[in-house]
Amino acid sequence: MPFTSTQIIITGLAGLATAVGVAAATIQSGAIQQSNVALRESPAAVRNEISLVPANNPESEPAEPLQVETQPAEAPKSQPQPAKSVALQPPLIAGVSQQKVAPVVVTPPNSGCKISMAVVSDPNPPLNVRSHPQVNDSKIVGKLKNNTFVSIAEEQNGWLRITEPPGWIAKNRTESSCSNVNQQINFLTGGDEAIVKGRIIGGGTHSYKIRAAKNQTMTVKNRKDVFPQIITPSGKLLVEDPNTQGKKTEWTGKIPVTGNYTFQLDSNFRGYEYEFYVRVR
Repeated sequence: MPFTSTQIIITGLAGLATAVGVAAATIQSGAIQQSNVALRESPAAVRNEISLVPANNPESEPAEPLQVETQPAEAPKSQPQPAKSVALQPPLIAGVSQQKVAPVVVTPPNSGCKISMAVVSDPNPPLNVRSHPQVNDSKIVGKLKNNTFVSIAEEQNGWLRITEPPGWIAKNRTESSCSNVNQQINFLTGGDEAIVKGRIIGGGTHSYKIRAAKNQTMTVKNRKDVFPQIITPSGKLLVEDPNTQGKKTEWTGKIPVTGNYTFQLDSNFRGYEYEFYVRVR
């Protein structure tokens, strides 16, 4: 059946409307698909944003390793301080037993004892001998040269009464020693050596005692002219008189019994200086 022009126009418009509708539906469908894709990708984006949060959060776990790594780096700064204390302590505590202890030095007293003889030693000789033990109201009754030996009869307030010439002399213008000395030798803590030195002026005996145990080794070295006699606790000579054996200067031997051993020096009329070294270990 033939169409009229009016029907043809209506049919064309209907087709155009249909095409436009299809195009619009297609556009909308594409938009919906794009929106769906965006929705599907958004969780990944959200996850990426959340994964960045802990790096800036001080309470998150990744922050702890940074602190842990920082501590060892700063620890060596505190080590020099303990190192100093360790370097200073061993000489005072742990190293004491390893360090060599110096010998104790023993000398005889020169006061508080009887003086039998003195030798004149005046810085401005000759030495005045006075009638009384004082400078004022006393007369000079004689003069003495240096190195003159005088016998002492009495001591009073820093003055010595001599027998020849009779009178008084100032003690501080003389050299003197105790006639008899009996002194104990005590080693320093951790030590086993001693040096004994002194002088006997006039007659007398100077004795020094030391404690030693059986089977210890004793060494005695003489540093002056007279070697001391070494006497056992029972009163016998530990060795023969060393002064009659060609001026002996050293002796070493085993201690036979435990007890006090005596180093004895007997004086002649004028006396002498002495010095000896002893070690017991």
